[in-house]
Amino acid sequence: MLNVVLVEPEIPQNCGNIARTCAATGSRLHLVEPLGFDVSDRAVKRAGLDYWPLVEVAVYPSLERLFTQHPEAGRDLWLATTKAPRNYSEAAFSPDCWLFFGKETAGLPLAFREKHRSRCLRLPMIDAARSLNLSNSAAVLVYEALRQNGFPGLLGEGEMSENPT
Repeated sequence: MLNVVLVEPEIPQNCGNIARTCAATGSRLHLVEPLGFDVSDRAVKRAGLDYWPLVEVAVYPSLERLFTQHPEAGRDLWLATTKAPRNYSEAAFSPDCWLFFGKETAGLPLAFREKHRSRCLRLPMIDAARSLNLSNSAAVLVYEALRQNGFPGLLGEGEMSENPT
């Protein structure tokens, strides 16, 4: 199962969109504190996130705690950053890889990026563009990882395939 990690996310709408992507793809969502919003049951219900029960969500007080609880994350991780030396299409994603995304205003911590320099990826864009929206970046990488692994467990066609016109 694919793992999506948001490190110190700040904008609730981005987290909500990424959670929806995780719900639709059967991916796990990992949130590293501090969070810029509340993910309690009460807050989620108030926001009307009807897909939230479909998402397996875990919250960690730090990156160190995430790696303590999931040592396997350190063996197969990819970091999304505009500062990466190569583009995402060069990566070979495994079905159980860990995709890391940083907070909207600063990205992933420099020390973390440097430690995993060879695992840093970027989405190509024009020079004048600062970055893509976090939830868009996450969706691109999630679906690329799933595509490379044959979209495990996902429906590849919709109801139109049953009754061709």
